[in-house]
Amino acid sequence: MAGRMAFLTTPRAERARRDARERLGDWREVYRPGTPLPLVSGQAARCMDCGLPFCHAACPLGNLVPEWNRLTADGDWRAAAARLLATNNFPEFTGRLCPAPCESACVLAIDGAAVAIKNVELAIADRAWAEGWDRPQRPERPEPGGRVAVIGSGPAGLAAAQQLTRAGHATTVFERADRPGGLLRYGIPPFRLEKHRLERRLDQLRAEGTEFRTGVWVGRDVTAEQLRSGYDAVVVAVGAGAHREPGVPGCGLAGVHPAMEYLTWANRVDEGDRACSPLSAEGRRVVIIGGGDTAADCLGTALRQGAASVTQLDINPCPPERRGAGQPWPVHPKVYRETTSHEESGAVLEGAVLEGEAADGVAADRAEGPDGCGRAFEAVTVGFEPGPDGRLAAVRVAAAEPVGRGPRAGTERVLPAELALFALGFTGPEPDQPLFAQLGLGIGPEGTLERDDAFGTAVDGVFVAGDAGRGQSLIVWAIAEGRAVAAAVDRHLRGRTELPAPVRASARALVL
Repeated sequence: MAGRMAFLTTPRAERARRDARERLGDWREVYRPGTPLPLVSGQAARCMDCGLPFCHAACPLGNLVPEWNRLTADGDWRAAAARLLATNNFPEFTGRLCPAPCESACVLAIDGAAVAIKNVELAIADRAWAEGWDRPQRPERPEPGGRVAVIGSGPAGLAAAQQLTRAGHATTVFERADRPGGLLRYGIPPFRLEKHRLERRLDQLRAEGTEFRTGVWVGRDVTAEQLRSGYDAVVVAVGAGAHREPGVPGCGLAGVHPAMEYLTWANRVDEGDRACSPLSAEGRRVVIIGGGDTAADCLGTALRQGAASVTQLDINPCPPERRGAGQPWPVHPKVYRETTSHEESGAVLEGAVLEGEAADGVAADRAEGPDGCGRAFEAVTVGFEPGPDGRLAAVRVAAAEPVGRGPRAGTERVLPAELALFALGFTGPEPDQPLFAQLGLGIGPEGTLERDDAFGTAVDGVFVAGDAGRGQSLIVWAIAEGRAVAAAVDRHLRGRTELPAPVRASARALVL
């Protein structure tokens, strides 16, 4: 540690965010631009450089956290970037989107505030781009590689493609949408990830030699037979698009939609494809069903679109502020977390209350009632009610029983709503994709594609990576699986792997 005692003398500080009310007026990222580098170095110095770094073990990518913390604290940003990029292809994405299980496993988190690992990572990644340190890497191999098709351009597919291209394989990414990026493009709102960052990374992949074919639905526009005849290996990284539904009366009403459909349209407006979304929340009372990140993304989007009110329903109890006995360190605990969208919701509610005080409490009463901006825990959806026009007019909810989460008798109430969004998670890939039958891929009981521990399938030369085989998971797991499947494909084609050691380390992290 070179005599550092910053973990005792320096309090935790996170990257500054713009004012919540200001953020609601645009779609830009929530962070203030230009984080002072001395602030980041001071936070990195809080790292104790543990002999047994649990943060490293908790990261699916096996990120070398203590190493780049130490280098950042010493002011050697270029070396820190090299260590970060050795294990993570897209740190500018994870630094913005990952829930940071590494911080939960930080030794300081046993009885205090963890090192702000995610913020340090983001600062390193952004500076690497600004200084030109994260440049395209062309393969330098004495022998040519094989031809590999990657199906899907989400984080798993992109990571696999980049690693395979850098190893000397001619890699083509097939994407059925009109633009590559998967959920990074059409699922994540721009206030969490501005799309110019995705475009910059895609340009890097193209400069390295990766080919993209968009608007191509493999299994329909290109058959599996055509794919197998033109490529030596295939990586299926189509993600998990099979969403869970509430399964209550009225799910088919106009005005009831899955969250991803809603977010996709909002992102298409951001891309300039449309002037406004056909599912816009503007002027509507919105109810969001679900308690995860996707629900929070819907909340922030609806607020920016000018919803009349937004209510988020979470069937689970409100988590505790601190980890409980059943979730001991270093596991990533389920504790109460307020996202930036919830900050914005609070700002709207606060503004409504202040306005109500100035108007004899009329607006304040409305803001605190069932039409207000907020979230309710232990709330189960009972059904959706139509209005005279046959469209959604209300959502019936009740308090959830502690066991089984069924509706508690005598607690049902009605929330007026013109738009309801369900964000209940995903099980696996959409099961009706013709590609699976054409390739002979099996779907397991949990709805994911069957594969072995080396990402291989029963079909020789066909591999599965990311949420398609793992089920809904974190972006860091998707990137880690993309890197690891690239090593498996490289080994399949060459009988060994020529990928650098950090890739093999990431494969090891998958079994930790």
